[in-house]
Amino acid sequence: MIEIIPAIDIIDAKCVRLSQGDYAQKKVYNENPLEVAKEFEANGIKRLHLVDLDGAKSSRIVNYKVLENIATHTNLTIDFGGGLKTDEDLRIAFESGASMVTGGSIAVKNRDMFLSWLKKYGSEKIILGADAKNEQIAVSGWQEGTSLNLFDFLKDYVAEGVSKIICTDISKDGMLQGSNVDLYVKIKTQFPTLYVIASGGISSIDDILNLNDKGIDAVITGKAIYEGKITLKDLQKLQM
Repeated sequence: MIEIIPAIDIIDAKCVRLSQGDYAQKKVYNENPLEVAKEFEANGIKRLHLVDLDGAKSSRIVNYKVLENIATHTNLTIDFGGGLKTDEDLRIAFESGASMVTGGSIAVKNRDMFLSWLKKYGSEKIILGADAKNEQIAVSGWQEGTSLNLFDFLKDYVAEGVSKIICTDISKDGMLQGSNVDLYVKIKTQFPTLYVIASGGISSIDDILNLNDKGIDAVITGKAIYEGKITLKDLQKLQM
């Protein structure tokens, strides 16, 4: 069964969601992210995708105390991303309890740095963040577009040993209009050894089941849970 990974996005140490990565379209769902994480864990969730949106915007880790709090008070396996730009950022993330980190902007802007992390920590701990719109990579919390083609970007890093990616279709993210299944199938077809984590647009259990049927390895869902489109009981059933 597809691995289900709920997301907690953090601004000002609060649990929020954006629409299409737009910081102006922010909605606060809970002022206590630990409360949310504990609820996930109580319903059988094992993994958490934690994103420091303040960090993504300021290009340095900001909300590491939230990471530390969740890691200390739950047994969730946490992958952490947002603003990781230096060796020091990575050290703080791992020391604060992250099991894995996701690097997106850094992989575009400082390839040597990202590859050094991959070499030092290994492909199980370093996830490549491949955020795209119309198959073009975007960076810096999606505030900045690039001319990089998604598939060229993936090909380069797969050749360097990347084994896990989180691919977010920005046009779908937070819109609750369904996932870009064709994109993930295309990635999986071209790179069959990649562990592909689909992100963006999940609106129902059917969206998750569709990705599962297509052989996608994992899925991140956030807004659909917070808006009640998917219940934690629904997710619990899928994991039984």
